[in-house]
Amino acid sequence: MKGFNRLLFFAIICALVYYVGWKDDTQTTIQSITQGINQAITQPPVLVTPSLPPPPEPAFPTSMADRMLPQWPPAIGDGQTAQLADSLTTKNYVLIFDGSGSMAKQGCSGNRSKNEVARDAVIEWAASLPEDANLGLVVFDRNGFSIRLPLGLGNRPQFQAEIRKVVPDKSTPLAVALEMAQSMQNDQGRKQLGYGDYTTVIVTDGAADDIPALENNVNMVLATSPVMIHTIGFCIAADHSLNRTGRTTYRAANNPAELRQGLQEVLAESESFDIDGFK
Repeated sequence: MKGFNRLLFFAIICALVYYVGWKDDTQTTIQSITQGINQAITQPPVLVTPSLPPPPEPAFPTSMADRMLPQWPPAIGDGQTAQLADSLTTKNYVLIFDGSGSMAKQGCSGNRSKNEVARDAVIEWAASLPEDANLGLVVFDRNGFSIRLPLGLGNRPQFQAEIRKVVPDKSTPLAVALEMAQSMQNDQGRKQLGYGDYTTVIVTDGAADDIPALENNVNMVLATSPVMIHTIGFCIAADHSLNRTGRTTYRAANNPAELRQGLQEVLAESESFDIDGFK
């Protein structure tokens, strides 16, 4: 009996030790879980950004300068300066007048030469321009091709005098004439810092001597500047190389009235066109 009591006492002691150890482990486990939950609530998660390989080198330059269209007006050379115009929003018209040999012939003009009819029409047109608009003149005739009147104000009498001096003869160098007119527009664009309106008007009765060169010059004007090109084809077909649908304005004139109307449409279209936003 005494041995049994000893065994029972030893069993009770072992049970107490086991219970105390289990309780401590449970409390430790609960405390660890509670601490983990509190940390997850109070501390933001740590995001791990995976390392990526560097991007490949671009095949072409990607700077803004490389993506921009050609600057207009083009910059002047080193050491040169451009005097600012009194008004930066002035309208500018350069007329290219065809004085080739075919203009001396009669056609679509009754008993008068095409040169006489075109001369009177452009004189009337110039008189209808706003007084504050610049006007310039490029002519090719017996005396060659040249700037007969620089862009300027108050020069309508000089314009009339130069048109009356035209003597039809020789060929039709429209490509060179357009290049000369564009040079005038570029110079004026520098003086006006690119603001204002710029229109080149061509009155011609025939095809250009060098059609590919003319097409290249037209593309250059349209791609690099805000200059508008208006052409009145007098007594010629509408399939002229200057007739670029959607890009240039072309009017076929088969009589004096249509010639005058075509010139007046130049003013109407330029009045509705705002170029101040072109940069």
